[in-house]
Amino acid sequence: MFPKPWLDGPTALASVLHVTGDMQFATTVSIPVVRNPVAMAKTLSSIDHLSEGKLIIGVGPGSSARDYESVGIPFDERWKRLGDAVLTMRSLMTADGTDHTGDYYSMVGISLEPLPAQRPAPPIWIGSWGSDVGLKRTARIGDGWLASAYNTTPKDFSEGLGKLNTHLSTYGKDPKTFPNGIATKLFHITEDRQEAERILDEIIRAAINRPLDELRARLCVGPASEAREKLAALEAAGAQRVYMWPVVNEMEQIDLIAEQVMAAM
Repeated sequence: MFPKPWLDGPTALASVLHVTGDMQFATTVSIPVVRNPVAMAKTLSSIDHLSEGKLIIGVGPGSSARDYESVGIPFDERWKRLGDAVLTMRSLMTADGTDHTGDYYSMVGISLEPLPAQRPAPPIWIGSWGSDVGLKRTARIGDGWLASAYNTTPKDFSEGLGKLNTHLSTYGKDPKTFPNGIATKLFHITEDRQEAERILDEIIRAAINRPLDELRARLCVGPASEAREKLAALEAAGAQRVYMWPVVNEMEQIDLIAEQVMAAM
């Protein structure tokens, strides 16, 4: 449920598999509790199978109560159900996976063939804004962490990464090999300040309902030099990947960020 026109994520991914080459791609993020983890495991297994193993699965609890109301699931159960859903999906997508029996989902004797191309299963990254509870759950059940571009700063990300690393060590996972990313960094490269403010206010703020000053500080809407500074600050904070999303004039903006931002970093 979204205030702007919005394509279904997995459907959109499937539509471009034939032109992605060696590129990895991800859901950022899908909500398995709302979609149902069995149906989602089937969909994403198929995408990974068809792409010959290039999928990263990004999941999260979502932040909209309307999503949960639309399918009759209590919004306050979203985190508990997410943990159960992730374990259910991983069990279904793993060739020698053990049966999973949880509080909300029970997968006993179920096989969703054909299996994904990746073994033992496609990696499942957990979307979390950076709360200690969310990061602990990410360390416990996840294969990677996806932070939120418009809900974090370089300082917030660095502090969250430190907490995550502590939790990873507690669960016997190596912080050095646990990947992370920031999604989704909406951007529009322009030297025209009035155009930048219009994009921020009329398009981005209207879609994601965040304070304008936060969006201005955290997203890459404006001159290329400022985009380079913001991305460099995230890199210094420990971010390994940043998922960029052109807001309008997509092909032109992809060229601009490649030529004026990435090439100069």
